[in-house]
Amino acid sequence: MTSRQRRLLKETLLILAATVMAVVGMIHLKDHVNRTEAMRAMTELGRRVLDYRHRQGVLPPESFVRDIEDTLEGSERLGHLTYRAARLSPHAPDWMILAYSLKRHPASFLRDGYVVLRLNGRVEWMPTVSFEALLSEQGKPEELASFKK
Repeated sequence: MTSRQRRLLKETLLILAATVMAVVGMIHLKDHVNRTEAMRAMTELGRRVLDYRHRQGVLPPESFVRDIEDTLEGSERLGHLTYRAARLSPHAPDWMILAYSLKRHPASFLRDGYVVLRLNGRVEWMPTVSFEALLSEQGKPEELASFKK
């Protein structure tokens, strides 16, 4: 193999490696943006729910959430939203889960998990195992059965 062929092979491998790294990076970035947008939508939902609660003295019904769900910035990234107000007592503590949405990242280095809205309006990302443990503490048997399906 001549020095020209070796140099050409090295350059080709370098370009191939850079291309693979760029593709993997773009997939990771896309999933990160999707998760960030979902958290932004959940934050907006939390703000509107807390505003309703402040004005009315109770949590809004699920119909209220379904009516505003599509108007939230980033709602298309939110996925299937589960709203739990009907399962919470009027005097539930602020750390209880009010709403959640599963986010899967099959083609990324990001792990699957949940965007979680707490009753106090705090939004957080939770790994699947942590979320399932917390929901099992807070959930009723029928909710857990439907969750596991």
